[in-house]
Amino acid sequence: MKKKISVKDQKTQNIVIDMANDLGVDYEQINREYCIRIPEEFGSGYVRSFEFDFGVGVVETDYLLKKEFQFHLQKGVVHPLKLIFNRESSIFHKFEEEEKFQEIRRLENIIVASTPSNNHIFKVPSGNPICIFSLEINRKLFEEKIESFLPDMHDDLRMLFRDVNGINTFYSKNNYSLDISKLISEFTECELSGFMRQVYLEGKAYEILTLLLKQYLDDLKDPDKRQIIRQATIEAVENAVTIIEEEIEGIGNIVNLAKRVGLNQNTLQSGFKKLYNTSVNEFIKNFRIEKAKDLLEESDLNITEITYKVGINSRSYFSKLFKKKYGVTPKNYLDKVRGNKDDSKSA
Repeated sequence: MKKKISVKDQKTQNIVIDMANDLGVDYEQINREYCIRIPEEFGSGYVRSFEFDFGVGVVETDYLLKKEFQFHLQKGVVHPLKLIFNRESSIFHKFEEEEKFQEIRRLENIIVASTPSNNHIFKVPSGNPICIFSLEINRKLFEEKIESFLPDMHDDLRMLFRDVNGINTFYSKNNYSLDISKLISEFTECELSGFMRQVYLEGKAYEILTLLLKQYLDDLKDPDKRQIIRQATIEAVENAVTIIEEEIEGIGNIVNLAKRVGLNQNTLQSGFKKLYNTSVNEFIKNFRIEKAKDLLEESDLNITEITYKVGINSRSYFSKLFKKKYGVTPKNYLDKVRGNKDDSKSA
């Protein structure tokens, strides 16, 4: 059984107030922040809204539902431009005139605008943690702030922000960047209060907007020429590192590794460069030698066995790499380590 909730969103506070009315609970208000706690009948968690100047606001949700929610936005009005960042489980969106919902997965963001006759419907499944950060921009109010900058904007962005009467629908989806992910965390974890909190959060909202617009322009480029690394890419790179560490004895080639973590080879390489300041091959080579050093210290394996254990097929090549990194041959290092162990046993 799904729960249908009808909300207005010309101001972000309306979303919280309408949810509270629909669910039959009170909402909390501190200055320009509003919050509703999800009643136990429907699940747990909260929805919080933040209101700033020039029609800019934020809606933050963090909840787990017992039944599916569907949010139907008010008909016949111009809704804010929505920049939605999904931080956890999938949610779904469609325009009223569409038959199928579009999935918004974890670490994906959408930039979306409706028309008064073709409004948003959001579907939020039950049983999965939902954590959404939505930057909402009332373009009629925002026009005053942005008008003088519009002539210098990219055509796509200029048309999007100038559509203050909601003439055209707009939908763009991609993975959001690591920097945006960090800013969202800084926003949601802010512990300031009063005026300082308001100023801090408004500043973070504009930083997120700025980075997302830069990312949108970056997304227009060929995938191999994009410069902004995405949070999803970071997690894929970290997954690749786990695979390397667990399968170092027989790790496949880079193309195969990239395919296993859902990236192309160039994106995987750029991710390793960003995170570890090295190529994938150099990372693997360094890990092999570091792993070999640990095995020389902690195992009873001989040098030939260790060589194959870390995925190197030539003992002479292994010796060359080891000496280059540690300034001593594996044999001399093994003699020293195991000699020290014998000395300690004698003592």
